[in-house]
Amino acid sequence: MSDQMISGAFRVGHGYDLHRLEAIEPEGRGRPFVLGGVRIESSVGPVGHSDADVLMHCVTDALLGAIGSEDIGQLFPDDDARHEGEDSRVYLEEAIRRVRGLGYELVNLDATVVCERPKLKGHKGAIREHLARVMGVDVGSVNVKGKTHEGVDAIGEGRAIEAHCVALIARV
Repeated sequence: MSDQMISGAFRVGHGYDLHRLEAIEPEGRGRPFVLGGVRIESSVGPVGHSDADVLMHCVTDALLGAIGSEDIGQLFPDDDARHEGEDSRVYLEEAIRRVRGLGYELVNLDATVVCERPKLKGHKGAIREHLARVMGVDVGSVNVKGKTHEGVDAIGEGRAIEAHCVALIARV
């Protein structure tokens, strides 16, 4: 489906992303730990082509999915040198531009980040505020939850981080 042929008063998009966690460069291949555009102190960081912000990637894909667009990997391929180390804010800004360009607005976003560490409790407010600011919506329209995997699998062992989210958009 082309993002030029969508209809409906409301549309829902789902986003998902996962990144491996490693020691921060130069000890490992991990990038500085940035989540939802907020830098968090950590001895490990996500591995990825851009800044590897798992939450920004997830939100971007949810918005693109809501309008039936190509996904983040198609729009910003990880084999394109122009995107090496790029701030994921660029991707989210493009997604919200496309949503608005089709006459829709974000109603609300509900996201869950799954990782063992760092703990997100003290950072969720700043993450919500940053995401809301980038998307130009009220902070009350953005929810971010943190969960663990209780020591199970790569996430539970602290070797990966994942994010899930759902975005509801409405025609304005």
